Amino acid sequence: MNNRIQDKTDELLIITAEEAGELTQACTKILRHGVDEQKIQALTEEVGDMQCMIELLVAHNMMTQEDIEKRTKVKLEKLKKYSNLWPKKQKK
Repeated sequence: MNNRIQDKTDELLIITAEEAGELTQACTKILRHGVDEQKIQALTEEVGDMQCMIELLVAHNMMTQEDIEKRTKVKLEKLKKYSNLWPKKQKK
């Protein structure tokens, strides 16, 4: 297959978007059909592919690892407050 995209930034963003879509698809397949070893393996592969693209975004100076870590902390705090992924603190 011949890649017609010449600009590296465009290529990086397109592949990142494609990988994000594939990760979304792996998640929704588990939701639709249930968890099994094959679906977890597919999810793991897509998470790895997405992690690769994140590392390439950093390598191409689109952002820094520090930027990502700061945002990760912000998101974790939101999830602690608004999701059921962490136990809620008991009010005294």
